[in-house]
Amino acid sequence: MRFGKKGKLSAWYVGPFNILRRDGKVAYELELPNELASVHPIFHVSMLQKCVGDPTSIVPLEGVGFDENLSYEEVPVEILDRQVKKLRS
Repeated sequence: MRFGKKGKLSAWYVGPFNILRRDGKVAYELELPNELASVHPIFHVSMLQKCVGDPTSIVPLEGVGFDENLSYEEVPVEILDRQVKKLRS
């Protein structure tokens, strides 16, 4: 299930989730966990991606830390470099 990419190294997709049924030609109802109870369970096919079966590519839902609006706040860990621009005066 796709939520969008907020940062460069952020996860694009969360899951995998089981498909309960097909709703129309281009939508699917997913079996979502209780943490995502506020999310509507029907998604367009463009928001879904086939699970490749590689356990290292699966992002655990516990580590993502969504709030009730399915958003999160990025907190910088460390400033690696600083640059000062000198403008003409």
